[in-house]
Amino acid sequence: MNEFQLGLLLIGVAVVAGVFAYNKWQERQATREADEAFRSSHPDVLIGGEAEAGVVRSADTLDDDRVEPGMAPRPPWELSRPPDHEEDVRAADARIDYVVELLPKRPLASAVVLESWFGMDSRFSRHAILAGSVEGKWAALPQAGACERFRVALQLVNRKGVTSEGELLEFRSEVETLASKLAVSAASPEMREALDAARKLDSACAEADIQVAFHVVASPGRHFPGTKLRAAAEASGLVLDSEGRFVLRDEGYRELYALCDRSGAVFSGSGMKDAAPTALTLAMDVPRAPDTQRTFDAMVRFGRHLASLMDGTLVDDNDRPLDERAVAAISAQLTVVCRALDAHGILPGSALALRLFS
Repeated sequence: MNEFQLGLLLIGVAVVAGVFAYNKWQERQATREADEAFRSSHPDVLIGGEAEAGVVRSADTLDDDRVEPGMAPRPPWELSRPPDHEEDVRAADARIDYVVELLPKRPLASAVVLESWFGMDSRFSRHAILAGSVEGKWAALPQAGACERFRVALQLVNRKGVTSEGELLEFRSEVETLASKLAVSAASPEMREALDAARKLDSACAEADIQVAFHVVASPGRHFPGTKLRAAAEASGLVLDSEGRFVLRDEGYRELYALCDRSGAVFSGSGMKDAAPTALTLAMDVPRAPDTQRTFDAMVRFGRHLASLMDGTLVDDNDRPLDERAVAAISAQLTVVCRALDAHGILPGSALALRLFS
């Protein structure tokens, strides 16, 4: 090959490389534009408005996200794992997740999958759910061992609304890139059908996304001593959490109801001796609280006990006394809400509900 031919060859290689780079740039631009064009802009679709009675209202943030302490640095996939009491919440569910299945020709080490996925530095790394199958049984992807099949799932709907088409397209593209790196095949559901189903579920859950709240108020010119309040709360099993609320949880660590300062001020362990709230709020996040009617009844009993102990008055959002008639009306509303959720296979306080209403 003479110098002229070599020069032409080098020019050809440079042109091909330039075209390839330009195509990749166009692909990234198209993905960004699609993401902006289809991104959901509606504010918290799953949050409804105030009820006429002023007692049942839209669900505020009552989540219990905690950061578990660690003694040493952990790999990124370990940091993405939830605390043990939330493991069941992270199980993929085709009703609310877009699930892509990876099919290796032979069992593949899960550590290889984890390292490949997090090595991509994907913005979905800490949100996607990874699972592996051994002998047909699915479980959270372990750090050791090998699996016959793998799943990567992205939650499509929660209280913020439905994932945009552009974001879902980017997620599927990254999972397919992972499949290519691992030399395995990927089975992806039809995107349009998945998004349509998510939007229908989002709409159906809007009416059920409510919070029951009532208040214990002090007499005019008086306040509740913080130390007495803390003693009363802890004696009834409520524990002060990191958000400055006293919270009652069940044995599965699910929140039943919470007690907080009606003004929005947060409680702290060291500050309770100086706390002097004039009104307290008891709140129950209905779709996230298990055993709806029993939990509501328990909150009413505690509210009455607290009002009596603190020499206060139990009232609704409009500061009207919460009498038996008002309690019965709320109970009837809760029955309607539970039936609506049940019609879609959603049990309040279940793993599905906790993820859907997050």
